[in-house]
Amino acid sequence: MPAKNPRLTMVVEKPLYQWLKKSAHQKGVSLSLLLRDIVKDAYEQEEDIFWAREGEARRKTFDPKTALTHEQVFGKKK
Repeated sequence: MPAKNPRLTMVVEKPLYQWLKKSAHQKGVSLSLLLRDIVKDAYEQEEDIFWAREGEARRKTFDPKTALTHEQVFGKKK
């Protein structure tokens, strides 16, 4: 039966493998789940960095004189 999710294979140095194995054991999860969580955290950090840069770029070009108000965009509150 094929796996539901894609699989990855990776090679790590022995000290890193030992740390991962110990961490997984302490948390009561498999190496696979531990690595999945580490990769997800890294992905979220990359995403946060991207949006911070985007926000900074937009802030630099923001002109309050030409900006629309909340009411102009979404209408008046009821």
